[in-house]
Amino acid sequence: MLTSVIGYPRIGAQRELKFASEKYFKGEIDEKELFSIAKALRAAHVKSQKEAGVDFITSNDFSFYDILLDTAVLCGIVPKRYKELGLSDIDTYFAMARGYQGEKGDVKALAMKKWFNTNYHYIVPEIEDDTKVSLSGTKIFDEFDEAKANGIKTKPVIIGAYTLLALCRYTGKKTREDFVDDVISTYKEILSKIEKQGAEWIQFEEPYLVRDINDEDKKFLTGLYQGILSGKGNVKVLIQTYYGDVRDVYETLTALPFDGIGLDFIEGKQTLSLIEKYGFPKDKLLFAGLVNGKNIWRNKYSKTLEIIDGLRNRGIETVLSTSCSLLHVPYTLEAEEKLSDEYKKHFAFANEKLTELKELADLAEVSDRSSSSAFKANEELFSSKRDCEDASVQERLKKIADSDYVRLPIRKEREKIQKEALKLPKFPTTTIGSFPQTKDVKKNRSSFKKGEISEEQYKEFNRDKIKRAIKWQEEIGLDVLVHGEYERNDMVEYFGESLSGYLFTEKAWVQSYGTRCLKPPIIWGDVSRRNPITVEWSVYAQSLTDKPVKGMLTGPVTIFNWSFPREDISIKESMTQIALAIRDEVLDLEKNGIRVIQIDEAALREKLPLRRSDWYSEYLDFAVPAFRLVHSGVKPETQIHTHMCYSEFTDIIPAIDNMDADVITFEASRSDLLILDSLKECNFETEAGPGVYDIHSPRVPSVNEIVTALRKMREKLDDDKLWVNPDCGLKTRGEEETKPSLINLVEAARIIRKEA
Repeated sequence: MLTSVIGYPRIGAQRELKFASEKYFKGEIDEKELFSIAKALRAAHVKSQKEAGVDFITSNDFSFYDILLDTAVLCGIVPKRYKELGLSDIDTYFAMARGYQGEKGDVKALAMKKWFNTNYHYIVPEIEDDTKVSLSGTKIFDEFDEAKANGIKTKPVIIGAYTLLALCRYTGKKTREDFVDDVISTYKEILSKIEKQGAEWIQFEEPYLVRDINDEDKKFLTGLYQGILSGKGNVKVLIQTYYGDVRDVYETLTALPFDGIGLDFIEGKQTLSLIEKYGFPKDKLLFAGLVNGKNIWRNKYSKTLEIIDGLRNRGIETVLSTSCSLLHVPYTLEAEEKLSDEYKKHFAFANEKLTELKELADLAEVSDRSSSSAFKANEELFSSKRDCEDASVQERLKKIADSDYVRLPIRKEREKIQKEALKLPKFPTTTIGSFPQTKDVKKNRSSFKKGEISEEQYKEFNRDKIKRAIKWQEEIGLDVLVHGEYERNDMVEYFGESLSGYLFTEKAWVQSYGTRCLKPPIIWGDVSRRNPITVEWSVYAQSLTDKPVKGMLTGPVTIFNWSFPREDISIKESMTQIALAIRDEVLDLEKNGIRVIQIDEAALREKLPLRRSDWYSEYLDFAVPAFRLVHSGVKPETQIHTHMCYSEFTDIIPAIDNMDADVITFEASRSDLLILDSLKECNFETEAGPGVYDIHSPRVPSVNEIVTALRKMREKLDDDKLWVNPDCGLKTRGEEETKPSLINLVEAARIIRKEA
């Protein structure tokens, strides 16, 4: 049995690409050195797959920022405003991803959104009416040749034409239909060139096909690929799907002249039943995604082999594959020196998943598997009982009543009480929570963890940073202050460290976007709060000022979605456990005099099913109540905020309103405030702060730019409900960008108050 990998992590096992890119942005290394580091990483990645015995090894899955942006650039989809900067190719690319502010101009970055149901973010390509889609780059060909020069023949990968056109933003009057001929021509040229280079297979990634697809879409898909495949020559084409099943287009895909079809058997609930109902073509290879590319638990071999046997018994020629790219899991467990073997034996990161592929492929050819050491070890692992249950948590779950999900009095009555209690001006200004994590902040935390400084030294440093932050916020005139979160490493990991049932890694980094990496904690068992988590810092910050200081928490949905979850209990049960733990923290903050509490739910949409029919029954019907459970016990005068970012929220606005927060801050600046129309159409009741500038870009917004954004907001939102804030936390920014940006924000709010 052959094996295949859809994609491999690219940031570097030690985050080499992150650090190299950041040095390049600062001018500390040149383009040549950046490219040299990237080349070394690519060589290491294909070598790892080769040494693990993978048959279909990927190339062109590497990216300096985002593979969808790479595909757009390859196809010439670059808006004029970036071309007109006159920058080098790589700097034009980075300007699209990060924005640019310098001697050659001032442009915002392209919009950034969540990639389907993952924590990865993609850059949204823009197509202008006069865009000429044509082959305009060489990346896919260069990286194929690069691997070939190292003695490794690869399967080059590229985002498929349908997904590319589906995810683009059309800024003029034209639609996807107007660009189809040029896209067909471009992809045909890619096929022709890659064949001449000696590629045997090419992978077109079409994750959009696991969404709801109507008849018009199916007709478009058919015409698109009939055109592309009409001149494919001898190179074989794999259409690869992931993150779900293709129930709407299964018959369409199997009828098209692809040589291979990649299907997800992990998240694809109907994948197996589709094959059983409609069969699978004898002239195609089935790339069966049976090794989970998104979670880190070991594969249960007996279950996987049962599916493989069933497919082969049907006469289906099968290639064993990952369910999606391994981009979503860390590189290897070998780097985890502190995690006990008793825990590690249950996990598989990217390299361990390569081993699983090989072992499963070998076992698929064995009639008597019981004699295999790999099979026996796997059976023993899954038959052993994990120490993961907590009777007190289980008992507390049973005692939850319907009334625990309802906050009284109703929001309109609370609004009046809070305005009287807080006495904030119109268009109140605030930030999302975190301030820049400068080198001294990181060093202080690192030194404390290593035992190089005492706990009191560590706390004294943080208290000094908080005191400076409060003073500075008061000086520039912000209305609702924050303590800066200098004690926190990550918004999920920090809370997980104070929750029972969590495990933590040392170097298990996963890319979130660009150079941003996270170490998702692992939910090992039942979750509860051991001790107060944030109360000490919030109380100290509030003692320094008469203005309200927000207590800053991460909500249960985001903590769950940004962790590697358990697979032995339901999402609902796990999320509810976390909600009870954070509820305890909310009530402690209130008890200690904190009048404004922000419960971030940045990842609310992340695990939303990709099909609308599943939204409520499989997610929102328990995710929204989980948030309500967290804050339902507070007093009317306590103002509850939440924050959401870099997702498409327009279609779930009613559900967000139903979370019953008092104030919500959205990411909006990178999407040109498009969410405002949805808020107005849905008669959104919650007070809202659509972000007035993009914090993921190093550029400083002008006062006029922010004033213009606020005027646009006032057309859609009532003045009494509008807040003024950045669109996300400021931890990734430098102080040299943060301070002038916030000064401009406060000045813009003052101007708007005079106009009101």
